[in-house]
Amino acid sequence: MRGPEIAVAATAQLGEGPTWDPATRRLLWVDILSSRVHTFDPASGATSTTDTGQHVGAAKPRTDGRGLVVNLRDGVGVYDGAGAFRWLHHEPVEGRRGNDAAVAPDGALWVGTMRYDEAPGGGTLTRFGPDGSSATVLPRVTVSNGTGWSPDGRLMYYIDTPTRRIDVFDAHDDGSVSGRRPLAVLEEGAGFPDGLCVDADGCVWVALWAGGAVRRYTPDGRLDRTVALPVSHPTACAFAGSALSDLYVTTARVGQDTPHPDAGSVFVLPGAGTGLAQPAFAG
Repeated sequence: MRGPEIAVAATAQLGEGPTWDPATRRLLWVDILSSRVHTFDPASGATSTTDTGQHVGAAKPRTDGRGLVVNLRDGVGVYDGAGAFRWLHHEPVEGRRGNDAAVAPDGALWVGTMRYDEAPGGGTLTRFGPDGSSATVLPRVTVSNGTGWSPDGRLMYYIDTPTRRIDVFDAHDDGSVSGRRPLAVLEEGAGFPDGLCVDADGCVWVALWAGGAVRRYTPDGRLDRTVALPVSHPTACAFAGSALSDLYVTTARVGQDTPHPDAGSVFVLPGAGTGLAQPAFAG
């Protein structure tokens, strides 16, 4: 594995949510506070931007090339293949916005929310099934962040950032989860766990907000690897590219008095490992 390189030079205020879309062979990522969904083609270097009109916590592909699903300030919406927008779930709550999101192996979308003031218990984690059903799984979280599944789909990993924990649940065939317990707890001074992804070995990669690094934890919670970045606020990570061997890391400029010149860019760790193919939202 080579050291971190800049894949997309940018000045995102709050870059987040890198996601590989195999159908278009593009990396999706968002700048939450600029209300923009970005794409990046690693083969050509081409980029594009969509303005969502309100803060956007995450963007994920839908099945069969049917566009994108987005986690917005006022709820969850979808763009069809032609770019037309409609709400899937419209629920404006004063002082709250959508944050990170992930798609489960069964094609369900799991979306998190948080309050702008990060008030304890002001956020949620909700599952949207492919059949249009929805259920709030965790009704009182603070900053709902990284969510991912083990290679066999039997475990779900989850981060509520201020807890400093990476938690793990047992995942069941009906889409429910149970048995929440800590996988790992970050020590003081290491930063805060933010977005995560899971590799083909079942190891959990997590970006450390205010920690200037990404870490890899084994399935039994052992710290296996730490990769330092030149910027202090990485936000999330995902394997991308044709071989799913390169780890892309989004970063932010907010929360810093004097951001590093490259803060807000998307970094890549070439040859970091082997990622898992991520499902598209089936709804």
